Amino acid sequence: MQKTPSPIVSIIPILLLVSLLAATIRIFGSDALNGGSQIALLTTTSVCVVIGMGIYKIGWKDFEIAITNNIAGIATALIILLIIGALSGSWMISGIVPTLIYYGIQIIHPHFFLASTCIICALVSVMTGSSWTTIATIGIALMGIGKAQGFDEGWIAGAIISGAYFGDKISPLSDTTILASSVTDTPLFKHIRYMMITTIPSLVITIIIFTIAGLSHEASNTEHIASFSAALNSRFNITPWVLLVPLATAILIARKVPSLITLFISTALAGIFAIIFQPDLLQEISGLPNGGAESAYKGLMMTLYGPTGLHTDNVELTDLIATRGMAGMLNTVWLIVCAMCFGGAMTASGMLGSITSVFVRFMKNRVSMVTSTVCSGIFLNLTTADQYISIILTGNMFNNIYKNKGYESRLLSRTTEDAVTVTSVLIPWNTCGMTQATILSVPTLTYLPYCFFNIISPLMSIFIATIGYKIVKKQ
Repeated sequence: MQKTPSPIVSIIPILLLVSLLAATIRIFGSDALNGGSQIALLTTTSVCVVIGMGIYKIGWKDFEIAITNNIAGIATALIILLIIGALSGSWMISGIVPTLIYYGIQIIHPHFFLASTCIICALVSVMTGSSWTTIATIGIALMGIGKAQGFDEGWIAGAIISGAYFGDKISPLSDTTILASSVTDTPLFKHIRYMMITTIPSLVITIIIFTIAGLSHEASNTEHIASFSAALNSRFNITPWVLLVPLATAILIARKVPSLITLFISTALAGIFAIIFQPDLLQEISGLPNGGAESAYKGLMMTLYGPTGLHTDNVELTDLIATRGMAGMLNTVWLIVCAMCFGGAMTASGMLGSITSVFVRFMKNRVSMVTSTVCSGIFLNLTTADQYISIILTGNMFNNIYKNKGYESRLLSRTTEDAVTVTSVLIPWNTCGMTQATILSVPTLTYLPYCFFNIISPLMSIFIATIGYKIVKKQ
């Protein structure tokens, strides 16, 4: 009979990974994603395989199948990530994001910017069902507005992510919401209604914190904001017409067009608007001496697939409007693939199951049961590096336990979302953490302390379990 690794042995790859990543981030800083973190993940994967094959006689084929299945499971996410790279470039060069920033600076008061950002992203995310789409579109524009008003990038990213993941958690269009309810056999809208008990208080507390922070913020002087607006206006053709693209995107989302198709159409429309409204910028990007069809084509292609840099009189604006295109997402894609290798190796070796079984042992009552589920979900986010895998494993692992103890499936589905969906973005090597850090150009550890909704949600789940509000146990 094949032996299973003990929890002590199973924790070795985790400790090694954390140590290597800490050293990599300290030495390479913001360049850690350029290869160092990937090597750390692959090194830890190899250690996991060596332990599994050498000590526990697990065949290489088992590791290969687990890793292959993991990578296959996130194939769609990788394609979406590449298209988001093209979309962010086209939305910037076409003038969509600059126009949103230009009008947003004038409309949103600095004292209420953080709270407004959180609320706007929450509404958009509820309608789209996707935190990734919300952050890649309106999130980038809000990032520019916040910088123009003098806010620290960590605060801005925290407000954007807090709002975006609120919608990702409760929207009936969200794939994580559907997945959590499906895995636990909970009707979708029953699951959503039950989540409101923990989600609404978490959002309210978050908005209060952002409101207080905004009111205490010393807004940039009007001269700074005016110069920011003037620099935008001089570099781009600011016109409300380009906002037809976000409107068309919203319509596609409302009609429940698949994400890949929606993002592709939005990118294509932005490219067309770039040719119409920003031909001079495309010529500058192309490097060709004369305008016309050739420079427009070359400039647009370069915008979609590669980095662009446009000089302005404002240093902050110059950094903001620089785009990376699809090529800018390749390091993140590489990192995600390496993370999936590590998750697959941990699963195939039995180490993942060995560690998570420890959490089950502490389930003595209602509070310890919910706490164990929360801790297990966060731990799986750390080890599997993917929220979808974490949701599936958490739901399957605790399903029978909740049933045997007489608790409703909706308690498990809610706790799983509170623990997994919202914390995935706080982990630097998780697919969500890597993606949002890349899109917003803000390191995960920089925005983590300001993602109040994401931090409060799992704690709120434990608090509600402590007071027992609307938690019914069958007799």
